[in-house]
Amino acid sequence: MKVKTVASQKELEDAYFVRKTVFIHEQNVPEEEEIDQYENEAAHFVLYNSEDYPIGAGRFRTLDGNGKVERICVLSNSRVKGAGKAIMDHIEEYAKEKGIKKLKLNAQTHAIPFYEKLGYDTVSEEFLDAGIPHKSMEKKI
Repeated sequence: MKVKTVASQKELEDAYFVRKTVFIHEQNVPEEEEIDQYENEAAHFVLYNSEDYPIGAGRFRTLDGNGKVERICVLSNSRVKGAGKAIMDHIEEYAKEKGIKKLKLNAQTHAIPFYEKLGYDTVSEEFLDAGIPHKSMEKKI
């Protein structure tokens, strides 16, 4: 597996392929909520398997001096194989290179244990985003 910071149109299309598969088709998030007004200001990431097939994605934005980790997803047949951690590790390194000291994210509640293992702490009550229960989480890096 290898994570790439998106640097070409094909890599961006690969990231969108994974995001649309997971969020729109699997979780029924409306496309206009998944692909939003922040796409052009975000850094995008795509995870490829050993055959160079896209299996994971995520994006990152800087807000008020903090890093905002968003749209982390892995295709269903590639989960529980270290794929999510690989994406998160890559994004964290990217953030450090940008001088970011704290990362924030909104986690789907089922994914909270995953993020806790990576050092994130829950900092909010549960709320709905695209009809899916979430909690906000933070990590100092």
